[in-house]
Amino acid sequence: MGKTFQEINEKIRTGEVVVATAEEIIDIVKEEGIKEAARKVDVVTTATFGPMCSSGAFVNFGHSDPPIRMNKVWLNDVPAYGGIAAVDAYIGATELSESRGLEYGGAHVIEDLVAGKKVRLRAKSYGTDCYPRLDVDTFITLEDLNQAYLFNPRNVYQNYSAATNTSDQIIDTYMGTLLPRCGNVTYSTSGELSPLLNDPEFRTIGIGTRIFLAGTQGYIAWEGTQFVRNKVEIEDGVTMYSGGTLAVIGDLKDMNTRYLRAASFARYGTTMFVGIGIPIPVLDEEMMEYLAVTNRDIYTGVVDYSVPKRSKPTLRRVNYEELRSGSIELEGKKIPTAPLSSLNRAREIANVLKESIERGEFFLQEPVQMMPTKREFKPLKDVGVE
Repeated sequence: MGKTFQEINEKIRTGEVVVATAEEIIDIVKEEGIKEAARKVDVVTTATFGPMCSSGAFVNFGHSDPPIRMNKVWLNDVPAYGGIAAVDAYIGATELSESRGLEYGGAHVIEDLVAGKKVRLRAKSYGTDCYPRLDVDTFITLEDLNQAYLFNPRNVYQNYSAATNTSDQIIDTYMGTLLPRCGNVTYSTSGELSPLLNDPEFRTIGIGTRIFLAGTQGYIAWEGTQFVRNKVEIEDGVTMYSGGTLAVIGDLKDMNTRYLRAASFARYGTTMFVGIGIPIPVLDEEMMEYLAVTNRDIYTGVVDYSVPKRSKPTLRRVNYEELRSGSIELEGKKIPTAPLSSLNRAREIANVLKESIERGEFFLQEPVQMMPTKREFKPLKDVGVE
């Protein structure tokens, strides 16, 4: 007998809900089996905390007197996109400061705002009859803004590749610094705790799903950019999933810098660590089978990032139990591995979300629309211009 979102929400309302984190459910299933675990547990919380470059924030500054149409905007010397409306702008996490370069960018501006710091706003205009002012130079805080909301076009990659470097030179990438001749392997996921690896078929996660987003309640707004469903049978009946992404939205004014942190990667630029937790309802036994996934069951590819092509060679398949052990075997050598994401912070988020549900402060939202079953990820049509 299955459960519904409505039935689980009623249990949350009455304080009868049973919640486990995605790590806790593994032991519950081992002890009690899939059938009993599915009957007993109502919600499983998942989480991740890692670098998510495709992030940013929409802000509304309010009108000056006389008013200005801001077509060029800078926040702490970081360009923001002003081609939206008179005093609206979007600042991307990876946009770089014009004065500080790779060490400071849009992610740092967003973190500074959430931290309550003053941020310098500069804006220029071409001037119009209805917006005659030509420039603004002032300081703002998050409290001064009318609206400020995080809108991240591509977060929570379902299963990102691990990275290494077969060349003779050090290379610096968005996967961190990669040492020569396969000197290290980096990866970025919380593995068995990761949201989209616990619902790989998107049975419960869709547009409208309520989530934990950087310290507050947010929502899945759409499929993430580059969304494509990949499901590959690799060995001994093991399935490898990858390609799912999420576009997420939430109120920046309610967020916390513990779960929203800027970072700079050497010779690459800036990014933002985003903490996201997703509660998954245990609808039936099939759902519990997905939720019981372990790091041993989850595979990814080790990719050679020294090849300057879109399609980089995969050197081997590896599971997350191996990656989390601290080293893997690659081409006859033992190679150290290191995560870019924080498992400890992901665990913290999963537990915060669990406790919030148990206290009746967080209810599940059934998707208003499911994710697409088919999407083609096409490369840039680079034909040149005559």
